[in-house]
Amino acid sequence: MLGLTSRQEGPSRRVLRLSRGCLIAGLVALVACSYPQVPQGALQLTPESLAKRQRQTRLFATNDEALVLDASTSVLQDLGFHIDESEKPLGLVVGSKQRSAKDPAEITVAVVLFILAAAAGSSEADKLLIWGEEQKMRTCIVARRSNQAGGGIAVRVTFQREVFSNKGGVWRREELDEPEIFQEFFAKLAKALFLEAQQI
Repeated sequence: MLGLTSRQEGPSRRVLRLSRGCLIAGLVALVACSYPQVPQGALQLTPESLAKRQRQTRLFATNDEALVLDASTSVLQDLGFHIDESEKPLGLVVGSKQRSAKDPAEITVAVVLFILAAAAGSSEADKLLIWGEEQKMRTCIVARRSNQAGGGIAVRVTFQREVFSNKGGVWRREELDEPEIFQEFFAKLAKALFLEAQQI
């Protein structure tokens, strides 16, 4: 009897395990189908972001990553940046500087708008009396060995700023993307690398 019972339970257990397996597989398939599919080309760079990356990056004909990071640090300090973080093993330098954000034209426009709104009887005219007071600029430099045939070190730099208003708090955040900023930085970096290499 005992042997017969165990033989009868064997197949039912297998059926139960098989049923559970099918149920789990069905649930996995259902969950997978319910998530939206990634559109084709979603991870490709747009022409705009590719152009931006090209503005932010230069290749230097050296394989001395430490030399490039030292020269980059010197350029940032010459531009008035304080070095917040420097991780040579990661090829990373982060800097920041604070400056006044006061723009006489911006203040004049704010005052004129306030006067016009107050004259029109607006109860919210005082909200127009706002302008940039201080700004904090941040920069990040990443240096890495190039995969190109000639080698070299690729340097990418980005600049952002936060503007704080006369009423306190962050008024706006923006990325600085003018080509002249990058041209100036890379020209100074090329000169600094030359001087470092010549030990001048």
